[in-house]
Amino acid sequence: MSADPEGDELQRRPAPAGAPPHAARHRVLRGARVILRPPRPTDSEELRRIHAAPEVAHWWGPPGAAFPFEDEPETTVWVIEHEEAVAGLIQAFEEPEPDARHAGIDLFLDPAMHRRGLGTDALRTLMRELVEVRGHHRLTIDPEVDNHAAIACYQGVGFRRIGVMRRCWRHPERGWRDGLLMEWVAA
Repeated sequence: MSADPEGDELQRRPAPAGAPPHAARHRVLRGARVILRPPRPTDSEELRRIHAAPEVAHWWGPPGAAFPFEDEPETTVWVIEHEEAVAGLIQAFEEPEPDARHAGIDLFLDPAMHRRGLGTDALRTLMRELVEVRGHHRLTIDPEVDNHAAIACYQGVGFRRIGVMRRCWRHPERGWRDGLLMEWVAA
C-alpha cells in the first residue's frame, strides 16, 4: 500500500453492501490529539469566528449564510476538537458511483492552533475512517496553489501533487483561483 498517513499500512475494506449513505454513518472519530465529531448548534458561533479569521477567510472566502450546517449538504462535516475546545472543521465528500468511488477532504483550523500537529492528526484520523471503514482507495484534496503551509501538511500525510487546476474556484474577493489537485492512493 502506498503512503500511509502514519507509516503503517491502512487496510482498505470494500464499502459494505447496502451501506447507508455517509451522513447516516456520521460518528465521532478519535485521533491521537483531536476528536472529530458532528457539529452541534452551539458550535456555530465559534466555527463562524474561525472561518472569518483573515488567515482562514483568505483561502476559504467568507462563510455562507447557513454555514456550518447546510453549506454543502452532500458533504459530511466534523468539528475538530482539541482539549474540549473547537479547533476547526474537517469535511469529506464521498463519490458513491462504484466506478469512480473516492473521497475528497477539506479542512481549516483556528489560526491560534496552527503548527501544533492538529491538522495532521485530524487528516490522519479522517483518512483512516475513509479508507479502513468506508472502503475508499483514493482520497483527494485541492488547496489553493499558494497555500504552502497546507500543501506541506498534506504531503506530510502522504498526499502527492497531481497537477494545477486553473481557475477552478472563485474567491468572492480575490477572483478566480488556481487549485493544486493532490491525491493519496492505496496500493
